[in-house]
Amino acid sequence: MFAELHPVLQALIATAFTWGVTALGAALVFATRTVNQRLLDAMNGFAAGVMLAASYWSLLAPAIELSAESSLPAWLPPTVGFLLGCGFLWVADKLLPHLHPDLPANQAEGLPTHWRRSVLLVLAITLHNIPEGLAVGVAFGAAAAGLPAATLAGAVALALGIGLQNFPEGTAVAMPLRAAGMSRARSFYYGQLSAIVEPLAGVAGAAAVLVARPLLPYALAFAAGAMIFVVVEELIPESQRAGNSDLATVSTLFGFTVMMVLDVALG
Repeated sequence: MFAELHPVLQALIATAFTWGVTALGAALVFATRTVNQRLLDAMNGFAAGVMLAASYWSLLAPAIELSAESSLPAWLPPTVGFLLGCGFLWVADKLLPHLHPDLPANQAEGLPTHWRRSVLLVLAITLHNIPEGLAVGVAFGAAAAGLPAATLAGAVALALGIGLQNFPEGTAVAMPLRAAGMSRARSFYYGQLSAIVEPLAGVAGAAAVLVARPLLPYALAFAAGAMIFVVVEELIPESQRAGNSDLATVSTLFGFTVMMVLDVALG
């Protein structure tokens, strides 16, 4: 039944699922005021591993295979798309005011602002979620194009993997706010709000590649570049900041393995 839906609707449902998992992570505030730092570091490491594996198996590998069918050198579209994705997130990171969890307000990144800490925390995770939603949408759009390099099962595997690693992102926003004295309801609200961009990006990504099929290898590689930028710039450093480096590293490797198995088994 799901396979018979329009690919844009498939992308909407899949990204609504990833948004829902973020909300589940934020819902931890109703059970506790704090989460063990080692657990948070392990979850961030796991998320990094999932995103690294998804970037290759679900995005870069299909982009390379699709590029081999064009008149351009097979390496050119994936390279251009990958660098554009990295560059987009780099510019967004420099311009958009945001604050990473567990850091004081005076260490906010981006342009100077007087926005509240809660808003800055949401924006930090929103930066992660833009490429994730885009990746899921592009994957469903690519599958709908009927290309052997991109399958519906692979797109579903990507959505499942992104959903798994979204849980700690909701927690990472909601818990610091709860610990600072904000009510449970408001902490949950801000935690889930960070992922509302995923359905929007997913629908946009699916629609774009359906309208312009030649964009597929560029769009797939763009999403991969943006996700890897998030991993290198944010997730891995955050997972190692508290000194739990061994745990975070093992969790990254485990997350990579889980996503690899999902993609190969389902895709």
